[in-house]
Amino acid sequence: MLAAIDDASIMIGRSLRHASRALDTLLLGVLLPVMLLFLFVYVFGGAISPDGAYVTYVVPGIVLLCAGYGAAGTAVPIANDMTTGAVDRFRSLPILRSAVLIGHVMASVVRNLFSTLLVLAVAFVIGFRPVAGPLDWLLALAVLTLFILAMSWVAVCFGLIASTPESASAFGFVILFLPYLSSAFVPVETMPAVLRGFAEHQPLTPVIETLRGLMIGTPVAAEAATAVAWFGGILVVAFLTAGVLFTRRGER
Repeated sequence: MLAAIDDASIMIGRSLRHASRALDTLLLGVLLPVMLLFLFVYVFGGAISPDGAYVTYVVPGIVLLCAGYGAAGTAVPIANDMTTGAVDRFRSLPILRSAVLIGHVMASVVRNLFSTLLVLAVAFVIGFRPVAGPLDWLLALAVLTLFILAMSWVAVCFGLIASTPESASAFGFVILFLPYLSSAFVPVETMPAVLRGFAEHQPLTPVIETLRGLMIGTPVAAEAATAVAWFGGILVVAFLTAGVLFTRRGER
């Protein structure tokens, strides 16, 4: 057990070092959500909510977009390791076989929680005023971490089946688009019937509503249970699928 923890720790450190050198990726992971925050608050916010309250509504959605887009980026270094032969070299060493995948995922969690913190700091500067207490923030952190873990393991699956790092990056655009078809930026009640049906039942909406409730004090019990069920299930399925894909890639 201790050896497995040591192996995973080494791979986490490796992934974090690689991420710290990819400054363009780090900057994009922070700057894109911040630019979207400014766009929605200062360009669209006045039309949506003239009293200036829109910043309070939109921040949880931007936070989730930031975390989801960053987690989706895990597919690229995974694909890079698979195509450059790095994984083949790791397989020849007496280490935990899944350590390289665990390293990428845990580095994704650390990286994206840090990016989320920066986005929240900017949101505070431009007027976001949550009412969350310490317990609410801890619960929001737990929900956000579960979301990042689940999406990172899904990204691992995409990275394992991608033929090149460039094709693996396409997963990030899917995750970037999906929040627009949720309650991230406008209430689902304002959408046309067809889009409303999708927005109400896709997995991002209950997570966004849970974060929104914890931050600004709206009821969250039912939404939180749905969010945990969705992303707890996605995490388990993606983790098992990644293990199968990783093993099959090693048998080729």
